[in-house]
Amino acid sequence: MSNFLVRKVAVLGAGVMGAQIAAHCVNAKVPVVLFDLPAKEGPKNGIVQKAIDNLRKLSPAPLAVPELASLIEPANYEDDLARLKECDLVIEAIAERMDWKHDLYAKVASAIGPRAIFATNTSGLSITELSKGMAPGLLPRFCGVHFFNPPRYMHLVELIPTAHTEPAILDHLEAFLTTVLGKGVVRAKDTPNFIGNRVGVFGLLSAMIEAERFGLTYDVVDDLTGAKLGRAKSGTFRTGDVVGLDTLAHVIKTMEDYLPDDPFAAHYGTPPVLAGLIKQGALGQKTGAGFFRKQGKAILRLDPAKGEYVPADGKADDAVARILKNKDAGQRLQALRDSEHPQAQFLWAILRDTFQYIAVHLADIAGTARDVDFAMRWGFGHGVGPFELWQQAGWLLVAQWVQADIAAGKTLSSAPLPAWVTSGPVAERGGVHTPEGSWNPAAGRFEPRSSLPVYARQIFRAPLAGEGIVPLAAGKTVFEDEAIRLWTLDRAGLDDVLIASFKTKMHTISPAVTLGLLRAVDLAEQDYRGLVVWNPGEPFSAGADLQAIVPLFMSGGVQAVAPEEERLQQLMLRLRYAQVPTVAALAGMALGGGCELSVYCARRVAHFETYLGLVEVGVGLIPGGGGLTYLARRAAQERALAPDMPLMAFLKKYAFQAATAQVSKSAVEARRMGYLLDDDPIVFNVHEVLYAAIREAQALHDTGWRAPWKEPFAAAGSEGIAMLSAQLVNMRDGGFISDYDYRLGHAIAEILCGGEIEAGSLVDEQWIMALERKTFMSLLGEPKTQERLMGMMQTGKPIRN
Repeated sequence: MSNFLVRKVAVLGAGVMGAQIAAHCVNAKVPVVLFDLPAKEGPKNGIVQKAIDNLRKLSPAPLAVPELASLIEPANYEDDLARLKECDLVIEAIAERMDWKHDLYAKVASAIGPRAIFATNTSGLSITELSKGMAPGLLPRFCGVHFFNPPRYMHLVELIPTAHTEPAILDHLEAFLTTVLGKGVVRAKDTPNFIGNRVGVFGLLSAMIEAERFGLTYDVVDDLTGAKLGRAKSGTFRTGDVVGLDTLAHVIKTMEDYLPDDPFAAHYGTPPVLAGLIKQGALGQKTGAGFFRKQGKAILRLDPAKGEYVPADGKADDAVARILKNKDAGQRLQALRDSEHPQAQFLWAILRDTFQYIAVHLADIAGTARDVDFAMRWGFGHGVGPFELWQQAGWLLVAQWVQADIAAGKTLSSAPLPAWVTSGPVAERGGVHTPEGSWNPAAGRFEPRSSLPVYARQIFRAPLAGEGIVPLAAGKTVFEDEAIRLWTLDRAGLDDVLIASFKTKMHTISPAVTLGLLRAVDLAEQDYRGLVVWNPGEPFSAGADLQAIVPLFMSGGVQAVAPEEERLQQLMLRLRYAQVPTVAALAGMALGGGCELSVYCARRVAHFETYLGLVEVGVGLIPGGGGLTYLARRAAQERALAPDMPLMAFLKKYAFQAATAQVSKSAVEARRMGYLLDDDPIVFNVHEVLYAAIREAQALHDTGWRAPWKEPFAAAGSEGIAMLSAQLVNMRDGGFISDYDYRLGHAIAEILCGGEIEAGSLVDEQWIMALERKTFMSLLGEPKTQERLMGMMQTGKPIRN
């Protein structure tokens, strides 16, 4: 199977997971056949077709754009088994019943191609038990592939082999999952619930037990264990509601049934409150009620003592919140442990419980500590993995605290920490993660990361505390100041492209960043094959630096801001007309000025989950860095390819995108909105974006890059302004936008149409940019704009006035 390629996928089971796995395959342009039972009435593929149609309605959206649903091919087990021969990968995703899965395997085994990989998406059943009775020819090609829900957004996929699985099968599947579907792959041992659910659900059980011990309500626990603790915003109990309480109970029952000798087994039963909710049919978000219930706009929480829902207004105590803001992990944990506040004691207890649990079970469930940390980061939204946190806080000191609590009977189990925790290499190196690798307790050594060829594309793989990898300290610095670093990689074959990376908060574009980028273009033209703008982590850029613009305006008025505004526009033109290719390497948000910067580059290489948009109306301004100029030019270029169509047919879409601050919900949608072009690559693994961007710059250079001609283009003029304004009036009068939104929209229409000129007049970029500057400057002095600017700076959220 050295030339193995996944050209087509079959998914068996059109339930929630199966349908969404199929959806993500078509997101990645992988043809997919979705199977289920034949319908008893109507068309035989009715069950599957209903599931496909439902994908268009779900939120969060499993599809990049709803129309992709039509690319999923429906099939049923009665008529279409022969179609399995077309598929290189078959993923079973039916209900978590061992007997049902065995029955299905018997039905499909003979139809699966002789080289195809067969995988089960079970969330916790034994892969070895599932493989029993499987034909000898299929057994080596069978494994577990556990996607986390929802498959599009959750980065984690666990790969689980049996003793008979060919190693090459796992390597091929890992490469496909990593590059094509963009996942973070962790290899787990075949133990109940594998790594993510095993550790994550234990953490939830611990939180329920400790919350009851310290008398904390569900809303308080979620506020404590969400963003304040560096985890998913949904916290603990809200996460249970989102996952589904029946699903949660199933995972708990798997631990209860299959881990009777576990030292923590006494706590693996379904908590009574959870069992009671399930009995009532309150299964969480999908039924409208669980630990929480939404009533109108209000959020209510369950009060177990009363058996009814009450307002969910509990929050973390200010004193505990201040402890959690301490950036020093050791000081933070010590303060929680030493505090007498029940909320602090609760937090120390759940962290301590997890530290004990992962140490006791590491050798059983995973190859290395790295697998545990990534499983919790990628599957449960932890900003820092539990082993990482332990190591950051001081390995031996925290181990002593945990041991003291075990000895005092405060923990959920009396199981001692394994000897490797406090003696030998881990103790000597101060933790489980080192530059040489992560600790493998079974082998007694630090093991390096996978060396599969697919990872050569990940210049900076997801970092772990202790490994010492800091992207902005890597490579060779060409220029650096407080706002920007210009540098090159030190890897042969990739060191001839200049990289520009911002050092500002949220990677905003400050005046100093503008100057740095102008310098970057000059340097790239002199000495390099191209320029890539790439920022480690997300967002790509949240736009202009308001913290720099507003004080500048307040102290010097329009005269102080005007030069910076003009310099920003000239930067955009410099990027567009550079004598070397410029490439924006996009991930996360690229809003406002970040979006403008990206569209003026020669190419964009975008991660699939890139969200682009011109959002300046949210702060009472219009796009002033060339964004409207770009849209006006693009509309004219599109019309030139379809001369029988009026210019307004193309311009209208762009006008309302900017006037309503629309942001794409995927890179695919950004392409439809015009912020990405058809030849801009979309990359599914965020860690491959920099590599792909450098290669794109090199390819453009090597094929004879020349900057585009500075050509004039047609403008819609006064007629276009009138047409767009009439539609804005309807939106205002219908209550869809405010009076000030109308004013901003009208200003956008004037600029996009080139001002009060005759329809069809030719203009250039400098003309439209001059209109942008004039309007941008005038709006800065408006009280309502200043209200919006201050609201954004104070709350981080747009306001409407």
